[in-house]
Amino acid sequence: MPPSDTTVNEEPQGVGDGSQDQSLIVFDDVVKRFGDLTVLDDLNFSVAPGERVTLIGPSGSGKTTILRLLMTLEKITEGVIWVGGEPFSHMRRGQGLVHASEGYLRARRKRIGMVFQQFNLFPNMTVRQNIIEAPVHVLGTPKDEANTRAEELLDLVGLGEKIDAHPTQLSGGQQQRVAIARALAMQPEILLLDEVTSALDPELVAGVLDVLREVAETTDITMLCVTHEMSFARDVSHRVLMFDQGRIAEEGPPEQIFGDPREDRTKSFLRSVLDNDF
Repeated sequence: MPPSDTTVNEEPQGVGDGSQDQSLIVFDDVVKRFGDLTVLDDLNFSVAPGERVTLIGPSGSGKTTILRLLMTLEKITEGVIWVGGEPFSHMRRGQGLVHASEGYLRARRKRIGMVFQQFNLFPNMTVRQNIIEAPVHVLGTPKDEANTRAEELLDLVGLGEKIDAHPTQLSGGQQQRVAIARALAMQPEILLLDEVTSALDPELVAGVLDVLREVAETTDITMLCVTHEMSFARDVSHRVLMFDQGRIAEEGPPEQIFGDPREDRTKSFLRSVLDNDF
């Protein structure tokens, strides 16, 4: 694997080699450290095109760090991340890989959308302006086309009548639905969801999760989701990964993870959040 600041002579080989893998996302021996703290420890996993994968586990187990690496908000310490068969965390130079430049990252993260815990809407812009800003100025989408897309997406999330409202005029749940529409407006191949209901009052959670279920059912977007909503994970996921101390403790289809977990660590975690007797 390439060290953090030097060119490597060979690209990664074997099963984890994202250039040979048909997966859309590949984490290949990825390590992430913050000082002396190892948050991700030789992590290997992949996500197929159109697959919906949910990451569960206790706080501090590395789940959100995975999303932040894919949004290029953090840089990996060791290993390589591949997206679409091309290096993502790195770029090619000669016969090897070097850490990606900001320009390289900027071009590649256009294919990835993320919805955060906090809504991060621009308060001085209307809902319409929040949604069309990035497609127009980042993708170069004609304004009329971006407006039409914004109207369609707001209908999808049930807020068509709020298109000219400002975020301060919306509830937290409505703002989060606008944030989902804004992410989808970029027509991403990959949608990252980071505890998108954790900042909401309980009565607003169901509406947001219903929107995400609709997105899952009506699109082929690849989804990588961190959530504490186990019923949502069970409903929308093709696969669930249980994380503990920066490693995957167990993975499998939701019916197996939630219905018949094999690992003691998974059982104890699910007992703590579901009150189930595994």
